[in-house]
Amino acid sequence: MTVWPIYTGTGRPHDGIQRLPAPPNWRAFDGGPALPVPDQADPGIRRRLGSQDPSAGNGRVPDEQEIQMVNAALFLRRPLLVTGRPGTGKSTLAYSIAKELKLGPVLHWPITSRSTLLEGLYRYDAIGLLREENLRQLRARASADVAPAANNLLPPADSASLTADIGRHLRLGPLGTSLLPYSRPRVLLIDEIDKSDIDLPNDLLNVFEEGEYQIDELARLPEEAGPVQVMTADPGGHAEIRRGHARCLAFPFVLLTSNGEREFPPAFLRRCLRLDLQPPGQGQVEAIVTAHLGPEAAATAERLVHEFLDRRTRSEVTTDQLLNAIYLATSGSRYKDRSPEEVASLEDVASAVMRPLSGTE
Repeated sequence: MTVWPIYTGTGRPHDGIQRLPAPPNWRAFDGGPALPVPDQADPGIRRRLGSQDPSAGNGRVPDEQEIQMVNAALFLRRPLLVTGRPGTGKSTLAYSIAKELKLGPVLHWPITSRSTLLEGLYRYDAIGLLREENLRQLRARASADVAPAANNLLPPADSASLTADIGRHLRLGPLGTSLLPYSRPRVLLIDEIDKSDIDLPNDLLNVFEEGEYQIDELARLPEEAGPVQVMTADPGGHAEIRRGHARCLAFPFVLLTSNGEREFPPAFLRRCLRLDLQPPGQGQVEAIVTAHLGPEAAATAERLVHEFLDRRTRSEVTTDQLLNAIYLATSGSRYKDRSPEEVASLEDVASAVMRPLSGTE
């Protein structure tokens, strides 16, 4: 039976992930008990890929190098660092992989200059917990008819209520959720890692290497407290954390995007596979337009597509600018229902939307 490739780039969902071989021993993890991957539809797939039909293929067809590097990252259980100009489809690739391999909703972590490792792992609302405990104490006093001036203290909450209270105020981030012991890998998109603080790539090294992390607030609970149910980054999702420790079973498919605005330390690069994504060619551009706006829009906006491709050779314009331009030019009544003057006016506006990002051509 043919195993390679698991990811084919067609965008049509299949169960090929079940053929994925066991990881090399240096990338094997033993977290548990195993959790099922959420099967709810990802709202980002339609926006990113454009297809109305979840069983249909993607607008953007990946080239052979993309397919090979995605499969290499899957087989080796290593993060994939994707670089390229804005609008080349770096983030979209994560949604394409999640859709085709049926790996659940993409866990999206958009990076800013203030992003920290702890933010990606989890957030703990200690103030909210304190307020809730104060309200509990006030209600208990009122129900027991305890005078406000009394000095006797109420008994502390039992272990069960303590763990429930903490769990309601602790939410795992995208990175923390991806490292739960899922039976199949989740897709984690770490978007624009080059915009991060200089220390974040190095802070990620141990997490990528060990596939685990600790939640100190839960590790300090008494032994009799038992597992704590916390919220995850999935809408309405929950998971149990035992003794404050989380360890993956299937290492997530981690896709990091970069616009090439900075260099990364060698130790970080050593733990990643790298892919330089090229701008889509004419056939890919036409397929993207068809997927998002339909075949009629693609046929009537041929001039704008050629103008976009011509501008791209001289300056920096992106595919989403082209989609905006075509939407403006083809929205409302169709070209054939307009006068030549209206068509010319709309196409002038559409051309202005494709202004180069650098400001000049």
